[in-house]
Amino acid sequence: MNHLFRKKMEPRCAYCKRGDMLNSDNVICGRHGVVAVHAACRSFVYDPLKRVPAPQARLKTGYTEEDLRL
Repeated sequence: MNHLFRKKMEPRCAYCKRGDMLNSDNVICGRHGVVAVHAACRSFVYDPLKRVPAPQARLKTGYTEEDLRL
């Protein structure tokens, strides 16, 4: 399931259409002024372009020829 575009998104000001990142801890909201990144209100409108997905797992490297032999 793609978590960026799911219908039921947990509201957070960090990825609300009405807010803009001020710094790593605060968002400036058009309705409520400066609020915490993890805050939310009833006016939340999800903007998928503001959401930063978690980094993907790295692949293990350094296999030997013996590891790949059947």
